[in-house]
Amino acid sequence: MGVTYSDQDIAQFLSEPKALPPDYRSRLKLRHKKGHSEHELSIVGANGSHLRVIVRQSSINALDFSVILAVWPPTSTRPFRLRRHNGRSHEHTNTIEGITFYDFHIHEATQRYQELGVREDWYAEPTSRFASVWDAFDCLLADCSFVEPNGLQGRLLEEA
Repeated sequence: MGVTYSDQDIAQFLSEPKALPPDYRSRLKLRHKKGHSEHELSIVGANGSHLRVIVRQSSINALDFSVILAVWPPTSTRPFRLRRHNGRSHEHTNTIEGITFYDFHIHEATQRYQELGVREDWYAEPTSRFASVWDAFDCLLADCSFVEPNGLQGRLLEEA
């Protein structure tokens, strides 16, 4: 069984400063898997949290992607997904609210969805903030307290 976190714990992970290494884009390790490619970047947060950014994209459909921020709890071998930015490749339904949509969307880990017994990051909201995998990557970095190397905060949004 995986670890559960309260909404306050989740907020603390998201607000924890996460310093990016100077060459973080080139350090994204590419792995080819069946039907998609996957990039990963490990980060240690300012409070010592072990985090990973995972970028997945379908080899067939450019709109089928996920950009994930996960934390590795010290007592678990399973990652806990804090945030997931998804492409517009499938319909999503928020089970509790009964709302269905087909759009780019951002998943958020919540205590109430964990209590329901579904994936911790099942809740999602549609967004117009990105339309490609790398825009979603930049959006995740901007949303989740990542700190650009050498004080270059905000550069990601300026490049977009």
